[in-house]
Amino acid sequence: MSFKLPTTRQLQEYGEELGMDLTPSYAEEIREYIQPFIDAFNLVGTLPDHMPVVKYPRTPGYRPEGEENRYGAWYVKTIIKGAKRGKLVGKTIAIKDTISIAGVPMMNGASILEGYVPDTDATVVTRLLDAGGTILGKSVCEYFSFAGGSATSATGPVESPRNPGCTPGGSSTGSAALVAVGEVDIALGGDQAGSIRIPASHSGVVGIKPTFGLVPYTCIMSIEATIDHAGPLTADVATNALALEVLAGDDGLDGRQRNVKTAPYCKELGQSVTGLKIGVIKEGFGNPDSEPGVDDLVLKAAKRMKSLGAVVKDISISWNHFGVPIWAPITLEGAYHGVLLNNGGVKNVGGVHQISLIKALSNWRQRANEMPHTIIVSMLLAHHSDKQYGGIYYAKAQNLRRRLRDFYDAGLAEYDMLLLPTTAMTTTRIPEPDASLSDYLNHCWSNITNTCQFNLTGHPAISVPCGLLEDKPVGLQFVAKHWDEKTLYRAAAAYEQSGDWQKNRV
Repeated sequence: MSFKLPTTRQLQEYGEELGMDLTPSYAEEIREYIQPFIDAFNLVGTLPDHMPVVKYPRTPGYRPEGEENRYGAWYVKTIIKGAKRGKLVGKTIAIKDTISIAGVPMMNGASILEGYVPDTDATVVTRLLDAGGTILGKSVCEYFSFAGGSATSATGPVESPRNPGCTPGGSSTGSAALVAVGEVDIALGGDQAGSIRIPASHSGVVGIKPTFGLVPYTCIMSIEATIDHAGPLTADVATNALALEVLAGDDGLDGRQRNVKTAPYCKELGQSVTGLKIGVIKEGFGNPDSEPGVDDLVLKAAKRMKSLGAVVKDISISWNHFGVPIWAPITLEGAYHGVLLNNGGVKNVGGVHQISLIKALSNWRQRANEMPHTIIVSMLLAHHSDKQYGGIYYAKAQNLRRRLRDFYDAGLAEYDMLLLPTTAMTTTRIPEPDASLSDYLNHCWSNITNTCQFNLTGHPAISVPCGLLEDKPVGLQFVAKHWDEKTLYRAAAAYEQSGDWQKNRV
């Protein structure tokens, strides 16, 4: 590619766009002065790119149909075998389709990315393969991973194997469905508002959003760099802890990672919870969007933890209700700049940048009408905020998230963990194609009210099944101090091993 010197007229036009009045003579002087910079850009363009090495052979795979893809959960099937030895030998894995696998198609649920093939592996992919895991393919996710339901993916809706006609929860829809039906042992998800924990809750599986920065986000398509998280979904706590042991740690590439602290999470399995102090967040219950049966099952689970020896008490965190209002400007404006204006290229974050992805997204304006309601509505609002108010609401929300974090830190100074429902409601039916705009958007966004806070604060949070409400799974969410995933696994394993959730029905 060649970087061309702008003409005098182009410089004047750029100046007009930026509110600058450039005379022809001034523009020509600028043009002469910037020639060395043009040469520098062209030199960069000729140098070979510096990308991580792809270590394991694979084929592009294929799009499965019919009985091979009963729930619409697979985007691509392929087989990539990892190392012969390691913690994950014998484990099968699905990779959310936001995550790059070199040579295997990736579309992040978006029609405008269909046909794109990454040229490198995400760090998490390499780590799973280095540990001996076998990748079976890419799982479907929502359009740009911007929904908590199953209505937006360009490949069609993903259906819950447990509750036909309903969502398995999004945006990691396919990952949750494939774990729930037993087609894979581990599935990777991404979480910017609850997109690991929501599907874990709605599908009756285990899903963890680790501490911000614990798992490298290298070569995973971003929504907003300050809330990007990746983690595993599994059928049980032990496999989840094992997967996180493999995934966690600084890769030396992702600028989101700072002072990362890992631990041998599997050692916590089977440990007593006697004396463990758990604060039950009152504001997570009894809200306008809460299903009473969900609250009842989660409170029963809290009592079960008490019977296992934990100290369980109610705690008030008044700002729990401010999660969505603070999350919205950060996420909407962040995605507007990162996904659209920067064509998926994350600015101001060091590490690996996928030029191929930026090129693939660069024509989105010519295909914007293909985007679903979730993207259209949120990007219009973000564009309005950016154009009329110059980013001040994004900035104010970034300031307020520190105060939000302080509220949870204060609770965690007194308690080892916090407890609340993962989602305030159970899974909902997938909207019909002619559904109203409000019904469609409520399906996609109503289930983030107890999850998005912890994307803002960066605290680790895990969802584990705690019962069934009219045969629909309910998720119990534990939240711990930063870098204290081991305590989450200790509590989650103790609850799981008590067998309580299997008989906990309403």
